[in-house]
Amino acid sequence: QVQLVESGGGLVQAGGSLRLSCAASGSIFRINDMAWYRQAPGKQRELVATITSGGNTNYATSVKGRFTISRDNAKNTVYLQMNSLKPEDTAVYYCNAAGLRTVTFKKTPFDSWGQGTQVTVSS
Repeated sequence: QVQLVESGGGLVQAGGSLRLSCAASGSIFRINDMAWYRQAPGKQRELVATITSGGNTNYATSVKGRFTISRDNAKNTVYLQMNSLKPEDTAVYYCNAAGLRTVTFKKTPFDSWGQGTQVTVSS
């Protein structure tokens, strides 16, 4: 199995910054796409940002220009730098990773989620 562990959430005032991290571990052969999602109370989970193994990125319109996704392939870790935070950014943030893992000498696709980290932005 592939486990994802997030860290870096917390409480911040509007206009402030936070940096989320998500480290993947397990029988990983290769990680392709990594992404951050978020889910606010009473709302559906939404995509925040994605990054490919080659470093190509995409962002939700609501965070473009404020958030930056990056990754360290050597550490199997993805980051989300969040600047100019707004109260509407308050949510549980989840990381996601997809790729191939090794299971008894065979390569098997995986698509794993982290447990989530709370981000609260006060006005």
